[in-house]
Amino acid sequence: MIIQPKTRGFICTTAHPEGCASQVRRQIDYVQAQPAIEGPRSVLVIGASTGYGLASRIVASFAAGADTIGVYFDKAAEGARTASAGWYNSAAFEQAAAEAGRRSFSIVGDAFSDEIKTKTIELIRAELGKVDLVVYSVASPRRTHPKTGETFSSVIKPIGDTYTNKTVNFHTGDVSFATIEPATDDEIRQTIAVMGGEDWQLWIDALQEADVLAEGATTVAYSYIGPEITHAVYREGTIGRAKDDLESTAIRLNDQLAASGGRAFVSVNKALVTQSSSAIPVVPLYISALYKVMKEQGNHEGCIEQMYRLFAERLYGAMPAAVDEKGRIRVDDWEMREDIQAEVARLWTALTTENVYELSDLEGYRREFFQLFGFETDGVDYEADVNADVAIPNLR
Repeated sequence: MIIQPKTRGFICTTAHPEGCASQVRRQIDYVQAQPAIEGPRSVLVIGASTGYGLASRIVASFAAGADTIGVYFDKAAEGARTASAGWYNSAAFEQAAAEAGRRSFSIVGDAFSDEIKTKTIELIRAELGKVDLVVYSVASPRRTHPKTGETFSSVIKPIGDTYTNKTVNFHTGDVSFATIEPATDDEIRQTIAVMGGEDWQLWIDALQEADVLAEGATTVAYSYIGPEITHAVYREGTIGRAKDDLESTAIRLNDQLAASGGRAFVSVNKALVTQSSSAIPVVPLYISALYKVMKEQGNHEGCIEQMYRLFAERLYGAMPAAVDEKGRIRVDDWEMREDIQAEVARLWTALTTENVYELSDLEGYRREFFQLFGFETDGVDYEADVNADVAIPNLR
């Protein structure tokens, strides 16, 4: 079929297999051009098919030479419907890993479920023995609790007061003001249940109890803080409460793993174009302004550059991982530099529909959004007939 992008709000409902494969190849090429990392040997990535999770898997495999297992919830092509971008990304990764002599395996299903945890443990035993790095990078709007059966839904809302600030429709370039009503107590509770640290804790408990977690193992989950501009809807909102819970879980897990020489971290990463960030009012406009400033200053990073720096300089560098006063690794350090944030704030006050393409990198944001789904990628013929039914080589 000939595959073109079809959007519904901040979601693209189609994905292009060759475009996704090209994006994966670009990330692999970047990593292979960097110095090798003396790091993990057997890695489990929970939430492995897009964004930081995919980039973590690529760095582990192609910079450290690790064998990997990726767990993710993606869909294969069916009839006239393409597969999800994560499916195509994972197929391309596994093919490249096999060509490079790395072992990789995939499990597709609900990472929140006991069934997928058990299936993953059995695969680790059969193929890797034990894992020495567990990356937790799950992004989902809903979660069904494996013990109680309750289904939780997350919301993106402020807490306490109604919030109004600028936002942008990145498809049209229209800058407007978004007003968001505050969350209820139950919405806060449910968002923490979906996006907090409970499932990460359950994964580590299950791996330890099954004795498939190596001595001295590291686990890391990903978070975000961001600037004052986004705090009300992000860090001080419902998502922020969930991230607080995630970071508290890291402290508990660090104590739990320390007995066997292990470590647990939350890495606070840079704001980037993801399907999740595209759904948060205010954030796409902030990212567009941030991209303009960081690209002009020459210190812009995407997912793969961030994850390579995390692995090479923080998790597996020559020195112990540097953390902030709350025990968090900060690879958002370049984003949060005072000069960067001062310039972003200056642009923010001036941004309007009329000047948004001049004062921000909204076009870059829009293009990266479509690249998440394999579109607008150099070297891909989007008028060509392609096979949407792509197999994942080592799907278990």
